[in-house]
Amino acid sequence: MKRLTTTIAALAALSLLAAACGDDDDGGGAAATTAGGAAATTTAGGDATTTAGDTSGTEETIPSTDASTEGSGAGGAMDLDTNGDGKVIIGVATPGPRNDGAYYQALVDGVTKFSTDNDYEDPIIVDNIKPEEAATQLDGLARQNVDMIAVGAGEIADPLPDLTAKYDKVIWYCNCGGGFQELPNLIQSGDDGSEIGFSAGYATGLLMKDKGVTKAAMIGNNSFNFEKESFGAFRLGLDQVDPSYEWTYVATGSFNDVAAATEAFNNLKAQGVGAIYPYLGGSHEAVVKLSNENDVITMSAGAANACERTDLTYQIAVKFDAGEYVATILEEIQSGELQRGETRVFHVGVDDSVGAVICKPTPDQETKMKDMLAKIAAGDFKAEFDKNRTEAYAS
Repeated sequence: MKRLTTTIAALAALSLLAAACGDDDDGGGAAATTAGGAAATTTAGGDATTTAGDTSGTEETIPSTDASTEGSGAGGAMDLDTNGDGKVIIGVATPGPRNDGAYYQALVDGVTKFSTDNDYEDPIIVDNIKPEEAATQLDGLARQNVDMIAVGAGEIADPLPDLTAKYDKVIWYCNCGGGFQELPNLIQSGDDGSEIGFSAGYATGLLMKDKGVTKAAMIGNNSFNFEKESFGAFRLGLDQVDPSYEWTYVATGSFNDVAAATEAFNNLKAQGVGAIYPYLGGSHEAVVKLSNENDVITMSAGAANACERTDLTYQIAVKFDAGEYVATILEEIQSGELQRGETRVFHVGVDDSVGAVICKPTPDQETKMKDMLAKIAAGDFKAEFDKNRTEAYAS
């Protein structure tokens, strides 16, 4: 496989920046529809603020986990009214906007739907949290009589060792990313970024073959380790279809900068790139729209309902949907299958909520995808995934 060279100097320079150790799981996709009442929202640094209850002290995901702990199912059913006040309130904290039409919105909508379905109170949402403000924002959220807090990404998870101990009655949940420490009062979810990226690359390769295009790209943030793992696996998936396909990765320096993502898209289009994986959050949909306008193969980065969208057209749904994850997590917490301190790992080919699907496959593509997902689930590519993961996290 040949690497395609990117020509925008500013973006090329950004791609050389060293990745911070924070893990931002903002992988966008289709917007989920909120069921039930509107969630209360506090926005950090924003002018408009809507809150539920006392907001004193409060101002307002590939995704790759090598977790070894699975839900044991050993405990009894868990009462979500952890403070005993007769009602259940779930707090949600995200580093990006709650209505990004992508990963964070999926988490917010998943919690909102669960709350509505179970006749719980509307959740309290705190979004746009900066990493340096995470301790203050999460502490403020915990003091609003919430029974559970869902933390949207590892980027704002650094205060969790202290906060999960300080607020030990609160059930804490996070999809914190690979390598985050296990904590007695933290439930985590994880997935395998190599499995997901590989399935996305393979699906993309099948569509490229039928369309007669030979160049693919991923637009991301700043070469974070989990991005390296995802795109490394994406390349491996492309290779399974045709090792001569050209590829590139473009770092924009943000998951949410629409202008930078647009510039990256235009540069890639000028190079003849025919398939783009917008591994983005707030700027994800802007790239999808541009792809639609320019007949470029595109895909979601997290959202499971991408194929059902009518306002945007996706060729592939790359699923690691925060909303579907949290729905499973909440159900397993209530049933007692998942306990505090445990991690629920989602696997491609095993769990329907994770992995790539072609939205409108031909019979041949459908068969090939089914066979490939079965091979991933069976561990046929474990050696390749282990090597890819090691290389991605080596620096």
